[in-house]
Formats: sequence, structure tokens, C-alpha cells
Amino acid sequence: MENYRTASHSKTALKAHLVWVPKYRKKVLFGDTAIRVRDLVREVCQAKDVEIISGKVAVDHVHLFIAYPPHLSISNIMKWIKGRSSHKLLSENKLLRQKFWGGHFWARGYFAVSSGNITDEMIMDYIEEQNGENIQTDNFQITR
Repeated sequence: MENYRTASHSKTALKAHLVWVPKYRKKVLFGDTAIRVRDLVREVCQAKDVEIISGKVAVDHVHLFIAYPPHLSISNIMKWIKGRSSHKLLSENKLLRQKFWGGHFWARGYFAVSSGNITDEMIMDYIEEQNGENIQTDNFQITR
């Protein structure tokens, strides 16, 4: 059975796979730095009620598979994780501060993909099976 998050008026199972890299894809995430990144990500996720299902810190990128509440957006989760960890890493490590001058440790972007129990095709089939008159407008049908 799926583990759902239950609130007073909702039941959700929102999951996402996130990937992000250090600026210039520098290979600096090893040893104590990798451990510190892991700990900082855990701290931020715990504070924001984001459950870490799985994660890995590679030498030049970070993977994170999370379950998150519906009132949070992926962009805000990434902003908190990258902002807090960047600030802490650069303030604690002089060598990193020299490599990443300008106060930016992480690259600007990130990769995010949602996860679920059904495929895109299953959703499109479900929508197609609904009763009503279909009015085709590009890829969006209006049912009356």
C-alpha cells in the first residue's frame, strides 16, 4: 500500500527526483565536503517536512528522491536546499570559498521530475474515457 501524507482535507503522495551540480561542474563533492552536503540537505529537508526517500552525493552532482507536502513547490525546496548549503559550505571552508568566489557554490539550474504510480499514457486514456462531448482545441479537449 502506498504511504500517503494525510492532512485535514487532503491525502497526497507527491514525489520528485532532483539533481543539481556545483558551479562549473567542479568535482569537489568528496570526503568531508560530501558528508557536510549530505548533512545540510538532511537538515533543510527535516525543517521543511520533506521526506528523503533516497539520495546520493556524487563527486560532481547530487541526486535526491523526496516526498513533499502539497503546500511546498519544487522550486522553493531547491531554493532552500541550495541556498542554505551554499551559505554554510562557503562560510565554513576557506578552500571552497577560493574556488567558488562570488558566493555561489551551486550552478543556477537543477533537474526535477515527478514520480508516480501511473504513466502519461494512463492519464491521457483516463481523460479520453470521460463522458461528454469533446471539442478539440490543439491538445486540450473541452468536455460539455
